[in-house]
Amino acid sequence: MIWCILIVGILLPQSLAHPGFFTSIGQMTDLIHTEKDLVTSLKDYIKAEENKLEQIKKWAEKLDRLTSTATKDPEGFVGHPVNAFKLMKRLNTEWSELENLILKDMSDGFISNLTIQRQYFPNDEDQVGAAKALLRLQDTYNLDTDTISKGNLPGVKLKSFLTAEDCFELGKVAYTEADYYHTELWMEQALRQLDEGEVSTIDKVSVLDYLSYAVYQQGDLDKALLLTKKLLELDPEHQRANGNLKYFEYIMANEKDANKSASDDQSDQKTTPKKKGMAVDYLPERQKYEMLCRGEGIKMTPRRQKKLFCRYHDGNRNPKFILAPAKQEDEWDKPRIIRFHDIISDAEIEIVKDLAKPRLSRATVHDPETGKLTTAQYRVSKSAWLSGYENPVVSRINMRIQDLTGLDVSTAEELQVANYGVGGQYEPHFDFARKDEPDAFRELGTGNRIATWLFYMSDVSAGGATVFPEVGASVWPKKGTAVFWYNLFASGEGDYSTRHAACPVLVGNKWVSNKWLHERGQEFRRPCTLSELE
Repeated sequence: MIWCILIVGILLPQSLAHPGFFTSIGQMTDLIHTEKDLVTSLKDYIKAEENKLEQIKKWAEKLDRLTSTATKDPEGFVGHPVNAFKLMKRLNTEWSELENLILKDMSDGFISNLTIQRQYFPNDEDQVGAAKALLRLQDTYNLDTDTISKGNLPGVKLKSFLTAEDCFELGKVAYTEADYYHTELWMEQALRQLDEGEVSTIDKVSVLDYLSYAVYQQGDLDKALLLTKKLLELDPEHQRANGNLKYFEYIMANEKDANKSASDDQSDQKTTPKKKGMAVDYLPERQKYEMLCRGEGIKMTPRRQKKLFCRYHDGNRNPKFILAPAKQEDEWDKPRIIRFHDIISDAEIEIVKDLAKPRLSRATVHDPETGKLTTAQYRVSKSAWLSGYENPVVSRINMRIQDLTGLDVSTAEELQVANYGVGGQYEPHFDFARKDEPDAFRELGTGNRIATWLFYMSDVSAGGATVFPEVGASVWPKKGTAVFWYNLFASGEGDYSTRHAACPVLVGNKWVSNKWLHERGQEFRRPCTLSELE
């Protein structure tokens, strides 16, 4: 049992890892290899312990036979000079050797490996972040807890199930955030699985304790009282539950008296119980955004659809595309969103990903108050920046964007590569700086972001669409394609219909790279117009 205590002791201390694993699926794959290495090390340790135990068993069996024979006639046994010598030898040296074998610690190799690998383990922030991601996916894609718990998600190759303990932990994360809506959902799921007979390390009392309080916080006093009574049936001495029971009964008695007084004046009116629901979100377009993520609420009419075409594009007679023109598809009309098919090869994608992986760090956003870059819960991904001079592939990609758009990329930002994490998303935002953000790109000295070019470098099994809530458009990821749109009108005014979002990735791994092109250098490539909105 000593080795068990040692392992627990190693696992308990705070992780030394850098936070943010949950924000990048690409980096999370490294953890799979880390865990595989640890499992191999653990199996080697078990084998060493088994070999050690086998040696001890052989000693015990040999000595058991010997002592059984000797105790039948002790005097006759030691009367034999060879037996007498061997007895002296066994007790003087061989038992010491056995003692040393038993005391030999076979866990050194495993513990050493675990100690080294532990510095790369996820920490509490990663675990909480992954839990919140599941809650976000649940809301965005209208998934019930049973569907998630059973792993019945679209596009999954390997099903994975949540235990009652897992559901309980998700409920606790929501509880810590004062999100009592999700606390109730996940505690009820944990309770259902326990009622179905699942063997678990948690008990119904703990679940009911959280559940009753979460229900009370949402205004359902009757249900909270019922759950508290159910808890006390299991544990009559539960101190908090006994206190809550008295408190709930006191409140209900007061409400009953108040309702009785009110009924004397308004006998024909009935009180409506407080309805439960998800916490109010600060995002005003939340419902529209989430509908588009599910493929609902798309506003493209058949009449407008007829005006969208596919074509071959030679980049205005660019020599590189005359013989092998690019394939263009109109995704949307206003704002005009164009998709380029087969515009980046698998080999180029792998090179870009290999260059970016070592540099991936938590993606940031501009803080409008401070003007500085900061992380935000509404952008869950990791990104890296690649310069054209670093690798000929990056340089070639940059020139391809210039040839096909007709815009100068010398004033553009570096190629940004992004990998989304568990439930990875980027909520509705503008790529360009608004009039109330005059300093957003001042350091670059290249003006505002005139256009966006976005490469899709992976297919996504489910979710992960790029949506435009203002116009009701959804663009779905397809590996090897890219989409392009102008953020500014030709007049230089911002096109507010380009407000867009990256929907949470439900299943799969989403890699993208984007190029933000700026105003400077486009004066003759895209001349200004006199009309503000053209």
